Amino acid sequence: MKVGLQQSVRLGQELRINPRLYQAMDLLYMPLLDLQQHLKQELVNNPFLELVEPSDEPVDDASEREEAKEDENEIDWEDILLDGYESGGRREEYEEREYFEPTAVATRDLYDHLRDQLSLLRLETRQVVVAEEIIGNIDDDGFLTCPLEAVLESLNTWLLSDEAKTAGFDGEAPYTLEEVEDVLRIIHGLDPAGIGARDLRECLLLQLADRAVTDGLVYGIVDKHFEQLVNHRWAEISKELGVSPQEVQAAADEVAKLDPKPGLQYSASEGNYIIADLVVEKVDSDYVVFHNDTALPRLRLSRSYREVARDKAKFKGESKEFISNKLNNANWMLQAIEQRRQTMLKVMNFIVNRQREFFEEGIEHLRPLTLREVAEVISMHESTVSRVTNQKYVQTPRGVFPLKFFFSSGLSTDSGEDVSARGIKARIEKLVSEEEPKRPLTDQAIVDILKREGINIARRTVAKYRDQLGILSARMRKRV
Repeated sequence: MKVGLQQSVRLGQELRINPRLYQAMDLLYMPLLDLQQHLKQELVNNPFLELVEPSDEPVDDASEREEAKEDENEIDWEDILLDGYESGGRREEYEEREYFEPTAVATRDLYDHLRDQLSLLRLETRQVVVAEEIIGNIDDDGFLTCPLEAVLESLNTWLLSDEAKTAGFDGEAPYTLEEVEDVLRIIHGLDPAGIGARDLRECLLLQLADRAVTDGLVYGIVDKHFEQLVNHRWAEISKELGVSPQEVQAAADEVAKLDPKPGLQYSASEGNYIIADLVVEKVDSDYVVFHNDTALPRLRLSRSYREVARDKAKFKGESKEFISNKLNNANWMLQAIEQRRQTMLKVMNFIVNRQREFFEEGIEHLRPLTLREVAEVISMHESTVSRVTNQKYVQTPRGVFPLKFFFSSGLSTDSGEDVSARGIKARIEKLVSEEEPKRPLTDQAIVDILKREGINIARRTVAKYRDQLGILSARMRKRV
């Protein structure tokens, strides 16, 4: 076999996406806060962009862009954004970037809260080591996630390590299970009440003990009849304790006031604040869509650098390449931002027109809607609509909603119209809230009511929606 180099000619087609198109897709996908940071970064990186101050006189951006537009070889990105695309080919020129939510550098959590309390107690050195081992195994809900035997094994393994010897534990006697149990009882006395429990029953008992409720019916049914309590078997409990079912249910109501996950109140997670990308307001009898982008930097082509671009004498070597690239990027950025605005307005205007009954009468009148329907009406690709609606929020007279809220499957009615699955869930929730407590509606009863209203739905679908709403079954909701 002969080894060597040879050349050949091959004619073929390859689908490739220009790096700018990836950036355009990123702009469509970005929520308002991410876009704000992105534009500020562009202001720093591109000298051909400048910030429009409120005191500046309005300028004709269209004419400025026309003057600065290079030649007919410039690609029309606006047309590309309006249409769909098929991904494929190589993409070594550009890698899609991820946008992360900013987080605090340091936060205090349940572990810190418990350690602060331990530092105020007069504990021996051995007890402090046990306590830190235990609270290190407490999850965010406040429960001890491993048996005490595992804690004991970990402690005794640590005693044999060089770290323990360095800390002054050389020659210390092994820990015993009694020591670990004693420290766990100390942790049970910390705030919040119920912390360090090994199961829900122990958590509730600790909270009752913290309230000085260590006897009586409430404590008794948690301590001795917990399984029956969880399953709402009031008759069995009343028969065994010799009290009426009403008294048992009243005691269960007191138990329901306790916190089943006490650790969450000291969770390190913070609430996510939402800034709506769009605003829908009712003006006279019409609903009008506005952009909520007043906080976005207003960009335009820099006048001073535009004068530099007109000086053909400076178009030499590296200067020519730098000026051409930056000017083209600035023009493209302005076009892409405006295209993003127009695309979002088109999508939201169609949603408002389609879901007008929702804005007028509420969630029960929400109509089914899919991304494909919106894409066909506004002449855009379905994936473009998906990017526009993803992680975007709209402020309406009925509250703030993610744009994805308006998209859901539907069920048929006797009149031939469709009703949204979210509307059905809202109707089920309303029926349950208005039911007679002593005679709660079964899933079949809800099916019958909805059928009388012209909505065809199966019993298993009602059960599925009820579970998604966190509503218990009729037997569990029944009051005696």
